[in-house]
Amino acid sequence: MSALPSTFLRGIHMKNPLLVTLVIAICLTLSEINCGNEGNRSEVLKYTLSEVTHSDYRWTGVAVSKKGRIFVNYPRWSDNIPFSVGEITKSKEVKTYPDEEWNNWDSLKSVHDHFICVQSVYVDQNDNLWILDPANPLFGGVIEGGPKLLKVDLESNQVIQTILFDTTITVRNSYLNDVRVDVKTNTAYITDSGYGAIIVVNLNTSQSRRVLSNHSSTKAEDITLKIANNELSIKVHSDGIALDNEQDYLYYQALTGYHLYRIKTDYLRDQTIPEVDLGSKVELVGKSGASDGLFFKDGFIYLTSIEHNAIKRITRQGEVQLVVEDTLLEWPDSFSRSADGEIYVTTSRIGFPADSKPFRLFKLISGN
Repeated sequence: MSALPSTFLRGIHMKNPLLVTLVIAICLTLSEINCGNEGNRSEVLKYTLSEVTHSDYRWTGVAVSKKGRIFVNYPRWSDNIPFSVGEITKSKEVKTYPDEEWNNWDSLKSVHDHFICVQSVYVDQNDNLWILDPANPLFGGVIEGGPKLLKVDLESNQVIQTILFDTTITVRNSYLNDVRVDVKTNTAYITDSGYGAIIVVNLNTSQSRRVLSNHSSTKAEDITLKIANNELSIKVHSDGIALDNEQDYLYYQALTGYHLYRIKTDYLRDQTIPEVDLGSKVELVGKSGASDGLFFKDGFIYLTSIEHNAIKRITRQGEVQLVVEDTLLEWPDSFSRSADGEIYVTTSRIGFPADSKPFRLFKLISGN
């Protein structure tokens, strides 16, 4: 409530004590109305795009460390990739990371300690880099023994943990897509966009479970995406993934789909819940539009809007708001956030003509 001068109230009270009670009541009511309006404001924090750098090769994921180091990855969707994981230098070039040997895979080399087809990179709250390798190059099928999740210590630039996924976790057509790590419970959550499922990984024991593989929330919907004025007939299942700020809810959706879902992470970690009952714990958040990347910031769920060259966000009240729209956002793919709260996003240009336009990395600049 805006403060009224105490001398003013005392003056009123001396003449009419009932009046001062009425004045205070009115002010309290106005205060509640103002607070309510503030909580339901529909104003959107507008952003503009600032290009950080670009590449002639398709990248998908981006991860920014607390010290501002930026990592990207190039999935092996063709034979024309420079390497699998790279770090962007101060001169805006991309160098191999963590070294050339990890990035130097061929069919004659070990699948355990080489990158095969890296799909995403992620930096957790403890500033560790996680690298997700579905080991499904050229979408030709999973190479047995190859799917893995790697933890990299950014101080030593060494791989310090390797989680391998066997055929009970990654079936023939699996494509592990994106990962989030809850450092409180030391649990990783991964989407499988090739078949549709959530992978829950106990990072203490290296044990993994495949859940919701028969639930509609992880499956592609019966829609046709419209990209660059062309229809794109693909069926990509559970893809984008995000943890809320408290790590209490996991949000996810199919790339070929218009609806966003969530489930409590307590349920996902509870191995006593039968698979048939776990599906009943899934909540529909609402209609979000076709999205690739998800990101949680300040209570908002940010989504890449791949059909509209845009980034949107969903408020606590379920309202979908436009954050930024630009023709340069050709299939906005993945998000990351720097220590000072800046948002980064890649473009992977899936479904766009193979012309001279590059694959870009943008930073979102607040416009107001």
